Amino acid sequence: MLRIALTGNIGSGKSTVAEFFKECGFYVFDADRIIKGFYEEKGKVYEEVLKAFGNEILDQGGSINTKKLADIVFADREKLLLLERITHSALYERLEEEFKKLPEHAVAVVEASLVLEKKTQDRYDFVVLVYAPYGLCKQRVLAKGMSLEDFERRWQKQLPPEEKLKKAHYVIDNSQSLERTRERVFGLCKVFRNLVLFQRG
Repeated sequence: MLRIALTGNIGSGKSTVAEFFKECGFYVFDADRIIKGFYEEKGKVYEEVLKAFGNEILDQGGSINTKKLADIVFADREKLLLLERITHSALYERLEEEFKKLPEHAVAVVEASLVLEKKTQDRYDFVVLVYAPYGLCKQRVLAKGMSLEDFERRWQKQLPPEEKLKKAHYVIDNSQSLERTRERVFGLCKVFRNLVLFQRG
């Protein structure tokens, strides 16, 4: 099995590229969705987050309000690190469980923002970076309704795209047309399929 980390800065278009990988028949996992799923399950992760941050992060129905939680952690680096310690260990455990369910020669793609920042790239066979320049990322995110302040806070927590370019095995330039991005992803799918065939011998 090939394990691929799909990463990139906020607004770069990771989710778009992830959908193209799905079209290729690859198994795609969204780290953010898995973590939000932990909150919805109201199990161990939910309890640990609630213990760490208090009832102020809950909505009226007793669910974790991710907007309130984000406002807290992005304003305090230590609290952000605490949240990551709680959620990331559970995330890696869940991913390993999911990987075990896959066929032996599957290609698993994990969409995650902070692979390079958290130095977790060794968990994967390859790192694919979705690239777009700062101005375009900002334009996309603001068009979806995020405030400029929220965008800047998140951007500052991530490595600059130019730094990530040096560390990725493959780069998908998502600064042009959607069709051009699709072509690039499909080309990379062929590379990964060939690697799987090589593994089979």
